[in-house]
Amino acid sequence: MKHTGIKKLYYSISEVSKITGLEQYVLRYWETEFPELKPAKNRAGNRIYTNKDIKLIMHIRQLLRDEKYTIEGAKQVMKEFQPEPDGGEQLELLNVPPKKKIQDEEIRKDLVEMKEFMEELLIKLEK
Repeated sequence: MKHTGIKKLYYSISEVSKITGLEQYVLRYWETEFPELKPAKNRAGNRIYTNKDIKLIMHIRQLLRDEKYTIEGAKQVMKEFQPEPDGGEQLELLNVPPKKKIQDEEIRKDLVEMKEFMEELLIKLEK
């Protein structure tokens, strides 16, 4: 796990989706099936997940996807599950491509081309 120096305390459902590799609707469904998974909600009503919630989701994901448990079987296993204490690590987003740096030269070139095109178009329209 990557440590950036500042520990994030809460994650949105979209961030948790990226961290866990699960769709948001799956996370919401699992809340209805697993009583242990109850993320808090902020004043706007949005779910806010802690590192502990995310570790729980990863464990459920492992049971259902990797170990091929049914929902009912996973519920039985979850009754005995004790999450690890929060180690303070910063969680990383999965499958998020790094942002491409755009060079000033490329932007300038594109803008000049667009300007020339617009000038040509304006000249044609004036005729």
